[in-house]
Amino acid sequence: MALSPFRQSDMSLGQRLWQINWFFVLLVGITASIGFGMLYSAANGNFDPWASRQMIRFAAGLFLMLMVAVIDIHVWLRYAYAIYAVSLALLVVVEFSGSIGMGAQRWIDLGVFTIQPSEMMKISIILLLARYFYAARLEDVGRISHVIVPLILIAVPAFLIMRQPDLGTTILMVATGIAMLFLAGVRIWVFVIGALATIAAVIPLWNFVLLDYQKQRLLTFLDPEKDPLGAGYHILQSKIALGSGGMFGKGFLEGSQSHLSFLPEKQTDFIFTMMAEEFGLVGGLVLIGLYVMLLIYGFAISLRCRNQFGRLIGMGVTTSFFLNIFVNIAMVMGLLPVVGMPLPLISYGGTAMLTLMFSFGLLLCVYVHRDVQIGPGAADGN
Repeated sequence: MALSPFRQSDMSLGQRLWQINWFFVLLVGITASIGFGMLYSAANGNFDPWASRQMIRFAAGLFLMLMVAVIDIHVWLRYAYAIYAVSLALLVVVEFSGSIGMGAQRWIDLGVFTIQPSEMMKISIILLLARYFYAARLEDVGRISHVIVPLILIAVPAFLIMRQPDLGTTILMVATGIAMLFLAGVRIWVFVIGALATIAAVIPLWNFVLLDYQKQRLLTFLDPEKDPLGAGYHILQSKIALGSGGMFGKGFLEGSQSHLSFLPEKQTDFIFTMMAEEFGLVGGLVLIGLYVMLLIYGFAISLRCRNQFGRLIGMGVTTSFFLNIFVNIAMVMGLLPVVGMPLPLISYGGTAMLTLMFSFGLLLCVYVHRDVQIGPGAADGN
């Protein structure tokens, strides 16, 4: 059902639901179902404690995704700065009174459940940058003065997340922000200067910013065999599990590395390794194929959108999704240092699942409002 740009902004709830890309929703459901199966296997053939909870979270996330998708895109434009401010305030709360778990202070305990504000900030930074650049002229974007503000707005939450410490989320958020600056039209020479500054900052970062365990992870990445029973244990066991799966795997519930507890964090960061051990190269490629289809849809939705705000949101969400997949799979294969990075839709985790489904809701919102014209004064209600 084709709608004109003017009619599309005034669609009824039923029309917006009809406009949703339901094949994308189906792909999300199929991919998440693989995750349920792997969490069932991780618990040795039991739905508790992981698979059942993850199903409930996915159901809640699915409802959240559809709810976000049908909200008028002007609402996200109008409240983008406020959403960023709330996320930043929650990071400050974590800094002073956050809950500590596994050696990190990343959560806020609300009694019934906990939330991880750093996950929320990954969405907030996308909305923020899309709002900042949606009506910017190309000549304005080319000025360094126009880039300083968004760089500061990226750096402040990155600093707070780094202090938790959460190196993986920091890298993902900063990389997504930089990608959005590029997509917004920031000149190449700005990135060259940034790259040179990063290289110059390597030694100070190593001496004064990185914690001892983070330095150890980087050294272990370079030579994991140096300490096979200590720092290198995780990645070596991951490689053994990956290799032992062969072409077709050992079979569902038959992974020896995971079920004999050699593989650490099999329900979260290393769940792809468990899947590759049980279903082999073919199973891993099937999952990657589903991811590729979701990424293609994400970029296609972004390019199809006729307004800059929607394009930037779509590109930001899809880029963040890609980086999350790439870092996790490269990490468990030993191609990147080990960082705390769950595999989207597959790994166990509440805040990560709900945050991802919220971001997919924004992507579908862009698709629903793909023909809406958003002028320079739209953020102020004009």
